[in-house]
Amino acid sequence: MGSKLWWKVGELAKQTGLSVRTLHYYDEIGLMKPSHHTESGYRLYATEDIVRLQQIKSLRQLGFSLEEIRDCLDTPDFTPQRVIQLHLERLREQIALQQKLCNRLEAIATSLDAAEDICVEKFIDIIEAITMFEKYYTPEQLEELKQRRHLLGEERIRQSEVDWQELIEQVRVEMEKGTDPTSESVQLLARRWRNLIEEFTGGNPEIEKSLNTMYQQEGSEVASRNSFDTRICDYISKAIADCFSHKQWFATN
Repeated sequence: MGSKLWWKVGELAKQTGLSVRTLHYYDEIGLMKPSHHTESGYRLYATEDIVRLQQIKSLRQLGFSLEEIRDCLDTPDFTPQRVIQLHLERLREQIALQQKLCNRLEAIATSLDAAEDICVEKFIDIIEAITMFEKYYTPEQLEELKQRRHLLGEERIRQSEVDWQELIEQVRVEMEKGTDPTSESVQLLARRWRNLIEEFTGGNPEIEKSLNTMYQQEGSEVASRNSFDTRICDYISKAIADCFSHKQWFATN
């Protein structure tokens, strides 16, 4: 951004690809306040504000909630270097997964060039390598999820799929009725939603962050695969946020 000293909100939005509304919201919740205002009240952002914005975007991509990001950035020893390091670690994981896929594809391409027969398992391996989960979960998390699936058993997994479909439909009904997310009926649904998420993640916050990241970045694709409107997630998220904090949830359930 050169030697420019100040950026108006519209300029910053244009150069970063963020919306003015998002920058206003970050200001409102105290996540990123502009360093200065003009006499007429317009926001002016300085270099240090842009450094903070980069940290926010990096942490957001890693799956942190806005509240968690604010807590991190307000901690004195949570430096810009630490944010960069966290982001680099996640990118390296993703690069390693992409390289794994490249290796599998190259092996099959070599076999095809040599007119060799290829067993179906190799194609299954490729399908597995390009699934959405591998984009957002570390190998360790995938292994933990695999073990959790084994622990729960196939019968419970099938029942869980039914439970999710029923719950999504119940939330849809309340949403379309215009029921306030803070109402008792929606709070009960929010608690069931959290219970099912925790059953899937085993209470591992890092796996939940990966799950949140996947929905944030692949929301429409995930929704189409599971046949539900992404508005449902937004609606139930408001219910969860309005009804109890993360700490209160674990303290009372």
